[in-house]
Parts: sequence; C-alpha cells; structure tokens
Amino acid sequence: MELGQLLHQMVFDYTLRTIMLGCGLLGLANGALGALALLRRQSLIGDSLSHAALPGVCVAFLLAGESKDPLVLLIGAGASAWLGSLLASAITQNTRIKDDAAQGIILATFFGTGYVLLSLIQGRAGAGQAGLDKFLFGSAASLIERDVQTIAALSALALGLMVLFYKEFKLLTFDPEFLASMGFPRRRLDALLTTLIVIVVVVGLQIVGVILMVAMLIAPAAAARQWTNRLGAMIGISMAIGAFSGVAGALASALEANTPTGPAVVIALTLAMLLSFIFGAERGLLWTWIRSRRSRRRALAQGADRAFAAGD
Repeated sequence: MELGQLLHQMVFDYTLRTIMLGCGLLGLANGALGALALLRRQSLIGDSLSHAALPGVCVAFLLAGESKDPLVLLIGAGASAWLGSLLASAITQNTRIKDDAAQGIILATFFGTGYVLLSLIQGRAGAGQAGLDKFLFGSAASLIERDVQTIAALSALALGLMVLFYKEFKLLTFDPEFLASMGFPRRRLDALLTTLIVIVVVVGLQIVGVILMVAMLIAPAAAARQWTNRLGAMIGISMAIGAFSGVAGALASALEANTPTGPAVVIALTLAMLLSFIFGAERGLLWTWIRSRRSRRRALAQGADRAFAAGD
C-alpha cells in the first residue's frame, strides 16, 4: 500500500481508525502501569497474568452459554488473572519460593489448564468457530467501536486510580517498609496495584494475545528508564512510547498486507527500546560512553596538573 493510500485510509477507513485508537489506548495504559511493575522488579508479572487469563476466558465462554461477547470473556479473563496473582502472592508469602519462581509456576499451571480447556472447546461439535484462539495471538483486526470503548473505560479506570494513589504507590515501589511504618495498608495497596495491572493486561489480550502481552507492559517502561531517573518523567515517557508504538504497529500492519497487528506493535516497541538503549540521555550506551570518556579526560588532566605542580 502506498503512503497516499494509507493516509486516505487513516482518515476514512473505520477499521483502521478503530485499530489505531485501540492500540494507542492500550499502549498508553500499559506504559503507565508497566513503569511501576518494572521498578518493583516484577517484569514477569505481565507474562504470568496474561497466561493466567486463558482458563478464565474458556470458563466464561462455557458459563455464558458459549457466548462470544468480548465483555463477558474479559470478565472471565480478569477473574482468572486476578486469582493467579493472589496465588502467586500467597506462594511467595508462605513459602521460601521467590517471586519470579512463583510467577513461573502460576504461568505454567494456568496456561496449561487454559490450553487444555481451549482444545476441548474447539474439539466439540459446533464450537470450532468459537474464535477463542484469538486470545493466544491477538486479533486486532476484529476490533469494533464497542471494544475500543471497553478498552478506553477500563484504561481510564486503571489510570485514574493510579493517579489517585500515586504517592502511596511511589512509596510502595521504593520504600515499602516506610509505607507500612506510616500506617498505610501495605498488602491492600499491593493488591490494588496488582489489580490495576490485571486490568491493563486483560484489555490487551484481544489485540496482542497471551503470548506477546508481556512486551506491551514492560518494553515501554524499559525504554523510558534509559531517559530519566525521575518516576513521574519515566511514567510519562513510557506512556508516550507505548501509545506511539501501538499506533505505529497498527499503521505498519495496514501498510503491509497480511501483517498481523499484534506482532507489528511488538516490533515497534522493540525498535523503540533498542533506540533508547543506545541514545537514552540517562542510561543509553552512547551517552554513558561519552560521560565515561569525559571523566577519563578530566582525570588525566587533573593528574597532569598535579604532576606539573609537584615538578615545580
């Protein structure tokens, strides 16, 4: 597709505008919550929660009389992912198993269960066209205006609560012991933050799927971390990278026929992350090398001055 045709399609094509808006909103919400997840060293949480959502999708489909209503399936996915997060937290708090191992256990157990249920559902007579497999790899092309409205409402809810509890979440991220000493309910705040992450993860399943959802949550934050050491700035940059990559991925999939949107969005995120790792003003390799070279030159100059002074 030529650029002129793409620009015309952006303006007049309902499907492309819907997909772009959905991907942009998803990147915006995941960029914000992903920053906190990354700083709390919970990078695996997006992967475990997205995989934990699969059995919930299957159970909701069966309980709703084989309904394919996206809202019903998202409710099931959210309930399953939230249960998985609670179980992972319980494992960490009551055993010697560390958080990353607990997340891995939940990921494998729930995803295995979900895949078995998915296979059984699709193997039944009349259920082969259920379309539940789109939650594995995403199907952004199937987005309609109602889906985007759901994504917008849930993303706004998650971001609104994040803003409301921003100071508490900041303390929870950097100094949880001080937070508890101030009398704040640390476990409840931790559960609330996890619930917000569940929300933004679940709304993205229809676009990028279970397999790639972790990239939407962590990649924007990892890229933003290279540009700043301030939390507020990092969240803002992460949101911008997430939204831009979502829109860019949608445009790339429209520009090249037969290119799935979800993987295109992840490729855009990967490119943004690579550029940030190289050119990031705070931690990028280029600026780190420049600062290191300046420090060596300064040290050599100071050493030469001291040697000259000693010689006098």
